Amino acid sequence: MGDLVTYRAIPTRDVEYIDPFLFLNHHGPQVYKPGNRGLPFGPHPHRGFETLTFILDGDIMHQDTGGGKDIIEAGGVQWMTAGSGLIHAEVSSDKFKKEGGPLEILQLWFNLPARHKMTAPKYIGLQKDKIPVVELDNGNVRVNVISGSWGEVEAPIQNLSDIHIVSIELQKGGEFVYNVPSERNIFFYVVRGTVKVNGQLAEKLTLVEFGNEGKEVKVEATENAFILFGHAQPFNEPVVSHGPFVMNTEEEIREAFRDYQMGKMGNWEG
Repeated sequence: MGDLVTYRAIPTRDVEYIDPFLFLNHHGPQVYKPGNRGLPFGPHPHRGFETLTFILDGDIMHQDTGGGKDIIEAGGVQWMTAGSGLIHAEVSSDKFKKEGGPLEILQLWFNLPARHKMTAPKYIGLQKDKIPVVELDNGNVRVNVISGSWGEVEAPIQNLSDIHIVSIELQKGGEFVYNVPSERNIFFYVVRGTVKVNGQLAEKLTLVEFGNEGKEVKVEATENAFILFGHAQPFNEPVVSHGPFVMNTEEEIREAFRDYQMGKMGNWEG
């Protein structure tokens, strides 16, 4: 993607999606030189799903036709409900393009159930200091609570579909155990480092697959690591996607393209 190094964790040849987790792009890590062009994601439409963007290094300047606009820096996140449709852009700030620096960003897509596909668009940007942190194992594990909850700690984002998402920083030897109800699907991606998950080794850039036969997830870091961890009730609905739209039928996809071309998702004013 231009100058951007990208790894796609899902979908793959083996895993189409983990209902309702649809898509994960992992951009970087890499270093941009001063005077760079930054991120290449200019104005484009979306409908029918939600996105969560993790800024590990660098920054993102977000703008959308629903009125959302800000710059989120390293450690922060951006949650966007595309819902009935909007146009947005995700680019680097003028400061980053001028000065350069390290960049690592991940974007995860969640499906919306049919009853919420046409909900009003919404955007939430959170800097690092607005995300609650839970420390475990004498500080060797730090859980950044982004959506849903972790134990008694409520996340700042409460989404439409009871999707729980955290990012977790582990020092070498750090470990935790978490119980997930067996009817819920688990999303687990190793961003950095290596961990043991229920006794099996998972290295960086690995999407870990789970069955639904058990509840316990036991994680131990064999080196310093960073993971994305989440769980959600599957929707068990048809998924029809085409480019920037995720709906339930082909006709709804055609309708999305028509609505975009007719300006029903807003008019871009960059």
